[in-house]
Amino acid sequence: MEVIAGKMVFGGDCIAENSEKKIFIPYTIPGEKVEIKIEKDFKDYSIAKNLNIIEKSRYRTVPFCPYYGKCGGCNLQHIEPEFQRQLRVQTLKDAFFREGIEIPQIQIVSGADKGYRARFQLHDGGLMGKKTNEIIQIDQCPCATEEVNKYLKEIPFKDRPKGRIHIFGSKNIASIPDGFDKIVVAEQSEKKQISEKGKNGKKQKKSKSRYEGTFSESKSTCAVKILDKSITFDALGFFQSNLEVLEKSIPLITGGISGKNVLDMYSGAGTFSVFLTDSFENVILVEHNKSAVVYAEQNLAGKKHESFGVSGDVWVKYHAETCIKECGNFDAVVIDPPRSGMEKSVQKWLQNSKIPQIRSLSCDPSTHARDAKALINSGYRLEKLFLLDFYPQTGHIESLGYFEK
Repeated sequence: MEVIAGKMVFGGDCIAENSEKKIFIPYTIPGEKVEIKIEKDFKDYSIAKNLNIIEKSRYRTVPFCPYYGKCGGCNLQHIEPEFQRQLRVQTLKDAFFREGIEIPQIQIVSGADKGYRARFQLHDGGLMGKKTNEIIQIDQCPCATEEVNKYLKEIPFKDRPKGRIHIFGSKNIASIPDGFDKIVVAEQSEKKQISEKGKNGKKQKKSKSRYEGTFSESKSTCAVKILDKSITFDALGFFQSNLEVLEKSIPLITGGISGKNVLDMYSGAGTFSVFLTDSFENVILVEHNKSAVVYAEQNLAGKKHESFGVSGDVWVKYHAETCIKECGNFDAVVIDPPRSGMEKSVQKWLQNSKIPQIRSLSCDPSTHARDAKALINSGYRLEKLFLLDFYPQTGHIESLGYFEK
């Protein structure tokens, strides 16, 4: 079956043009004529396999990684890097256009196209295969930092820890003295089981939290120097893997706003709050992951702040009103929700809040556009929109919007 590849969608696949239903085609470029085979057929769409490129795009290039197409990482190495960014910008535009939002010119924040990725998950010493449970044995990754590649090269596959491990390697690591390898290797420990008696008197097994109010016993603690500030986090948890783009993004996320009170919603370990304390008298952090809050407390030691280890929904229902009564109105909000977007209660609270400045981050353009529409409908203006290009060679998109009232 021959088709013309149409526009690229979030995730990196192209949609076949002039088809009765959507056909998603990986490893193609808009405008290419390709031979495909339907691998999975569903009611509303199909997933195809790219068998052959009949007419190539001028933006097609030779992938630089021997594992490309095998591991579950990169999926756009066949496209020239600058055109990749254009495609990610167009995908972001399309998401906002579908919601009927007129957007300003999208500004791109980018860095190196290779050697940028500091954070990896290894499974039994290798990478998980693309859409399979196969373990890909690797001894180097062109997208990884020098520190990660040094580990992959010097530690043979057979000698690496079994199970799932998280590694974070960067010259920015401050918790390891100079002269040592700048890498943290953290094994994913199994959750301990504790026995408790239920109402019927029988023993019940419950998962015990990996943290018990302190991070000092954790071997996975890592501290990095970001724009001359030290930020501590758990290598087993989430932290941005592209530190170059992170350093370029933070001034855009936290700069140009100031006042008495600021809310850092979905704050994680307080990466943005560390910088917000320079411009605000008081910072309120909300993060449901209590383990991350433990690190946030260390990162903001000595700064006026208050942390809430609850979901955004719980904070809005039980704490928001009290915070405002005790501290005063918020002058700004920085919000960085998960892929699913803002919780409905958080979204409604922001709509009614009259907070003058909202900096909204997202790792999913569709939910970002949905939340943006809600803010705009309540009187906010979308003043600026950025593509934060954290993950070159992939279809992953992170964006930042400035909303003002």
